[in-house]
Amino acid sequence: MQLHSRRELLRHSGCGLGALAFAGMMAESGEARATLRDSSASPLSASQPHSPAKAKRIIHLFMNGGPSQIDTFDPKHNLHALNGQPLPDSVKDALQPTQRKRVGNIFASPFPFSRYGNSGLEISSLYPHVARHADDLCVIRSMQGEVANHSPVLLLTNCGHSTLPRPSLGAWMLYGLGTESDDLPGYVVLMPQGMPTAQSRNWTSAFLPGIYQGTHIETENSETELIPNLTRKDIRPGTQRAQVSLTQFLNRRHAAQRPGDERLESRIQSMELAFRMQSAATDVFDLASEPQHIREMYGDTSQGRNMLIARRLAERGVRYIQCYHGGGQPWDSHASIVKNITRLARESDQPIAALLTDLKQRGMLEDTLVIWGGEMGRTSTVQAGPKDFIRVGRDHHIDGYTIWLAGGGVKAGTVWGSTDEFGMAVTENKVDVHDLHATIQHQMGFDHKRLTYRYSGRDFRLTDVHGEVVTGILA
Repeated sequence: MQLHSRRELLRHSGCGLGALAFAGMMAESGEARATLRDSSASPLSASQPHSPAKAKRIIHLFMNGGPSQIDTFDPKHNLHALNGQPLPDSVKDALQPTQRKRVGNIFASPFPFSRYGNSGLEISSLYPHVARHADDLCVIRSMQGEVANHSPVLLLTNCGHSTLPRPSLGAWMLYGLGTESDDLPGYVVLMPQGMPTAQSRNWTSAFLPGIYQGTHIETENSETELIPNLTRKDIRPGTQRAQVSLTQFLNRRHAAQRPGDERLESRIQSMELAFRMQSAATDVFDLASEPQHIREMYGDTSQGRNMLIARRLAERGVRYIQCYHGGGQPWDSHASIVKNITRLARESDQPIAALLTDLKQRGMLEDTLVIWGGEMGRTSTVQAGPKDFIRVGRDHHIDGYTIWLAGGGVKAGTVWGSTDEFGMAVTENKVDVHDLHATIQHQMGFDHKRLTYRYSGRDFRLTDVHGEVVTGILA
């Protein structure tokens, strides 16, 4: 007995009238978008958003582990007078239970802040190169998360939900817009070494077709190929093309007997993309082709190479690029924060500034949205434990942390939101992760409430039932 899917049954019953009725019912849903597109077109083909976009692409600089906001972009000068004193009980009681048990005394930032640019934006001495771009930055000091642990808040930041499997922001962007590159993935995740906490769940496509999942690349891979098994040395290119063509011909015949199978279509498109990447990917990662002064501007370091690769991917049509600082959670400074944050900022400061400079001089910053930040921030107190200056660290903090945006139509040289005198709670213009996602999608031309996909009987979206566009940060 041959089994048929629901779509096949509708398609073959009553001369296909059932399928037509079904299509009409779903015309406004994400399922219609996914299943009624031309079967001969690639699911990655470029498409138009709901409205004119301010940004065409996103480069997300992810400081995984959670950078300290009061040591970088949210100065709290008054804390020097309170240094070493206990946090008031009223503030301590508002912390999540785990953080409340570990909270120590107030620890004022040892890094001086100065005003930069015409905007007078205050930036820590940790970021002297980025500070030169003060008039390009939109600093949000009022971010809030949900759970002060890495995996949940990483998934919230990337996928809009802290526990349940949901498509990542990059997957939604690729689903909605497609890619401008025929030869490269539309969603690329760059890692110097190893994966972040929560690993590939950070760039998953979840229930969206697999073609929209991020392609993870370890840019400091010790192997000869950054992307394993991309090239074949046992077969000539012309012969391989014929082999792939035959395989794809058989795949298409197989798919024709199973219309509407998105997983099969994703595999077919992935195979074709992998073949085309053999030359394009080799080119995009060949930094030797860049002028010497550009390579020197970024620096011959892990972070410098990562940022330069990100720019090369962006100018070749890759829609969403994430650059993690390193494997695990390098910014998770529970101990020795002064030493660690100094090193981490030194590693990233020059490359980030070079990226902004490079995008600007190429005319790309205006339609590239650059995002800097982690999944959380840090407390303004030391974590209970070591007492000496060299060994103290800061605990997790989600009730008022900082990120910044640049380019992509955001209001440059500005600060949005504020935290209290201890840097522990939002006092003005709270922005939660859903608001941030709604705003990012808005800049990419989407109404976050309309970019949906029907799965398991309901329409899903990145922001679920939450999120408001933060119009105050838009130019």
